[in-house]
Amino acid sequence: MATSLKNLSHHSEANISDIREKKFALLVSEWNDEITESLYSGALETLLRHGAKKEHIVRKNVPGSFELPLGAQWMARRDDIDAVICLGCVIQGETRHFEFICNAVAQGITQVGLTFNKPVIFGVLTPDTQQQALDRAGGKHGNKGDEAAITAIKMLGF
Repeated sequence: MATSLKNLSHHSEANISDIREKKFALLVSEWNDEITESLYSGALETLLRHGAKKEHIVRKNVPGSFELPLGAQWMARRDDIDAVICLGCVIQGETRHFEFICNAVAQGITQVGLTFNKPVIFGVLTPDTQQQALDRAGGKHGNKGDEAAITAIKMLGF
């Protein structure tokens, strides 16, 4: 469903698992930090609201969204991490750079989850404009960080 028709912060309560003993890695891209810090806040608040312990949440920054898959691999390799949430924002520019970055990040994050057999969540915005990113990072369309955290929780209960 198109984001314009759905609030990213609204979700079904079905399949919400007990996460009190689960450990999460939150990877945050430093590029477009106005957006990614809001995504981080949304994800963190959602995890805490659903019972995660603050000391069970590890935050790691990466320079940009392109580095999220490698950071996710390093965190997923750890036995003490149950789920990895990747948060980033790549805004369409005038060149095809956007397409290459988005494809590489999506494929990389997918591969890490399949390789390590644990939830590795794609919480990366790929909007056309800065305003669209703001709308999806706590604005009128909710917060993709909330959605990413709920996805991790639900996958842990699968």
